[in-house]
Amino acid sequence: MNSLKERILALKKEKNAVILAHYYQEPAIQDVADYVGDSLGLSIEARKADADIILFAGVHFMAETAKILNPTKKVILPDLKAGCSLAESCPPDLFKKFIDQHPDHIVITYVNCSAEIKALSDIVCTSSNALKIVESIPKETPIIFAPDKNLGKYIISKTGRDMLLWDGSCVVHEAFSLDKLIEVHKLHPDAKIIAHPESETHILETASYIGSTAGMIDYVKTNPNNTFIVATEAGILHKMQQEVPHKILIPAPSQEDNTCACSECGYMKMNTLQKVYDCLLNETPEIIVLEHIRERALLPIERMLELSK
Repeated sequence: MNSLKERILALKKEKNAVILAHYYQEPAIQDVADYVGDSLGLSIEARKADADIILFAGVHFMAETAKILNPTKKVILPDLKAGCSLAESCPPDLFKKFIDQHPDHIVITYVNCSAEIKALSDIVCTSSNALKIVESIPKETPIIFAPDKNLGKYIISKTGRDMLLWDGSCVVHEAFSLDKLIEVHKLHPDAKIIAHPESETHILETASYIGSTAGMIDYVKTNPNNTFIVATEAGILHKMQQEVPHKILIPAPSQEDNTCACSECGYMKMNTLQKVYDCLLNETPEIIVLEHIRERALLPIERMLELSK
């Protein structure tokens, strides 16, 4: 493992490459990355990347976003099959018809969507800035929010906005079991539950804190409590534990009886350290975004980044 990590670091230097990794990647990948973050942080880092090659250790829509922001750089992804159930829940042809049926609505899309969906949008958001983005829209302006209905419901509950929601969701965040969560909390009654807003309402109602992956890490760092039950993809626990080595972090339980008894994204875990090395060595698979789509998708992303300053 160490030898593979060393070879990746040497290749990265040789090829003037930067590795961006999402919190949900396996720990070994996070450890060789130049930057580990959530969707907003990764978008910002991708935009300012001073490298010839961007290796994106995440899923397809994230690498697409990096390419949209960096058309002259080569963007590569360890496994092209690393998709996203949420992004796939919003096919561009059906979404275009949906928009056409509501021509007076402004279209806000969560970053977890394809380049084609972003190209149909007025503005993009992440879980870190979704509330800020929605609140920046005049109250009299009707909004379509897509593709995540759970994030949309959460925003409605916080802002009172009557948004029109696309019926999409993340299978990982919908897999949390309320019954099992209650049982875990009984074993750790002093634990605070923290949750990602992609989770279903009944999970969010149990949480002391709701926020993005970066927000959750900040919360456990600053909150005096010692024990936390974490309701998001279990990959976040690696970085989170590094930040708070003295605290107890418990993954929220999944409905499925899987090996870790937690909620994992099969797509995120398709990337491996070996695939990162092979990808960097061969500079493939490469992410290609058609220029007419890239130009249209860039505008709503830039609007988001401007509002996020």
